[in-house]
Amino acid sequence: MTPTPSTEREILARVSLTRADGGLNPEALGWSRTPLHDTSGIPDRRSWGRNKRWEYWNVMSPAHIVSLTVSCVDYMSLHEIWVLDRATGESAGSTVISPGSRSAELPASLGEGPARARTRRLTIDVDESLDGTRLRGRALGVSFDIMAARPRDHDSLGVVVPWLREEGDPTRFQYTVKDVARPATGYLSVNGVAHDLPAGSWAVLDHGRGRWPYRVHWNWAAGSGIVEGRVIGLQLGSKWTDGSGTTENALVVDGRLSKLGEDYVWDYDPERFMQPWHIHGETADLTFTPFYDKHSQTNALVIASRTDQLFGVWSGWVRDDEGARVRVDGIEGFAEDVLNRW
Repeated sequence: MTPTPSTEREILARVSLTRADGGLNPEALGWSRTPLHDTSGIPDRRSWGRNKRWEYWNVMSPAHIVSLTVSCVDYMSLHEIWVLDRATGESAGSTVISPGSRSAELPASLGEGPARARTRRLTIDVDESLDGTRLRGRALGVSFDIMAARPRDHDSLGVVVPWLREEGDPTRFQYTVKDVARPATGYLSVNGVAHDLPAGSWAVLDHGRGRWPYRVHWNWAAGSGIVEGRVIGLQLGSKWTDGSGTTENALVVDGRLSKLGEDYVWDYDPERFMQPWHIHGETADLTFTPFYDKHSQTNALVIASRTDQLFGVWSGWVRDDEGARVRVDGIEGFAEDVLNRW
């Protein structure tokens, strides 16, 4: 077996995402196993309208799927609580768009403070502790209090993606942390009926800070579960990283992360999202079989978004950075196709 180490630069010490003039710090380019980027330079008034900040969490239990979003994109804030009953297919929750940033509280850098949303229709609180992240939310007919545990020596993927231009420094770039396979416990209440989150529930984080182009098309996929006695986490991305020289692909086995530097081929039918997806390359051969499509679409002239987030089951294998094939059969998660004008 041939080892497949990433050729991308691993960040090993604290670094600022931006320079004093607000531009991308070249020393920040690379990836890390733990959050090391200081993102306090986002937002910056000199780039008003292009700054994007968010915290997104998804929790999958055997009976329910829960997601929450706290976000601000300078001129507006978007917050969401969404809950799916997997047995009935019924969903509940609220999505709120408010002008400016007043309804959103977001930490300057990951782990340096809470994330909160406060509106008349929903409230969200995300609080860090030594052993995990507490997720609390309340919307019409829904409330939850969930702990996403952070096991000892658990790696997450942090990566900086620059959108290159022909001359000069990139003016658009993104720092993201994707943290998969976080064991989740707690409770959920839907229409007055309480549900405990049992063993086998998993949380996934998407933390983002950056300056984005107006039009972006992306894929994101993740999975978490136990295969042959090992905790497996899968993190994949495509389209938005094309041509950047980096990927947001990683495999986590019992907390240890292998950075996957290959750009995989994503085969799926955008006219039939519920058909199986095939994501493959020299170091992976994966099939994703959906069971639910969370579709949303907005069109407010200048601002528009179309999201298909498919939830389902993974099968296949990924080669880790020591060259071993790791099976992912049966882990659950999602794969999405998103097109934004924002």
